[in-house]
Amino acid sequence: MSEGIDAITAAALGALQGLTEFLPVSSSGHVAVGAAVLGVRENPLALTVFLHLGTLLATILFLRQDVALLLREFVHSTRHPGRLRSTAGGRTLTAILIATVITMVLGVALLHTAEEFTENLRLIGLGFLVSAAFLLASGLANGGRAEVAWWMAIVVGLAQGLAVLPGVSRSGVTIATAMLLGARGSEAFRFSFLISIPAIIGAASFEAGTSAELGSLEGSVWIGGATALVTGYVALVILRRVIFVGRMWMFAFYLLPLGLYLVTR
Repeated sequence: MSEGIDAITAAALGALQGLTEFLPVSSSGHVAVGAAVLGVRENPLALTVFLHLGTLLATILFLRQDVALLLREFVHSTRHPGRLRSTAGGRTLTAILIATVITMVLGVALLHTAEEFTENLRLIGLGFLVSAAFLLASGLANGGRAEVAWWMAIVVGLAQGLAVLPGVSRSGVTIATAMLLGARGSEAFRFSFLISIPAIIGAASFEAGTSAELGSLEGSVWIGGATALVTGYVALVILRRVIFVGRMWMFAFYLLPLGLYLVTR
């Protein structure tokens, strides 16, 4: 993946990944920009996906109670399929599955476009502006639904698929979309990061199968992943608090000037 990336550079990219994966500002866009600034010339998309493994662990640790409950619900549902409709956990599992399938289809369709974005800072800037628009719109949401319904999962899955484009914030667009569709902020937050788990696993598996370089920086990769894990967990704590007080839209005022700068540079 990266001949010549040292431990300090990997740690810097890991910290950038961890913070921006969860804060609604686009990790892929920031890691691609950071890679350009730090002089990393290999495929930033592959590096970004590998660093996602650290943030994946942060997500599982942060939502460990939800993950454990859903795993138990999955086991019960294999014996009693009716639970997928009759219990809250079953309905959440169904919604996660729907969103994941939609994300997979759209993500694969946009894969070539995502590579073009990764290599073009102006396109990344455009992605930042799209994220800012979603964040500003989230300030208008006034939902109170305690669950994400199956039809909402379709739209949120489309939003997550769109976030394969660097600059488009996965957390930002999925949380904003769920809130605009009527979900309360805490549920939008929870659902957004639950559906990120299969998405990250799928993306990392795809990269591992298509890139022969992912294992070439073993020491640096571990350092980057560990840094992403720690900073990612901290970012989750911050974002949950920001959503609780209804201020996620404020991140748009960071993305707007950054996006405009990259688009017009």
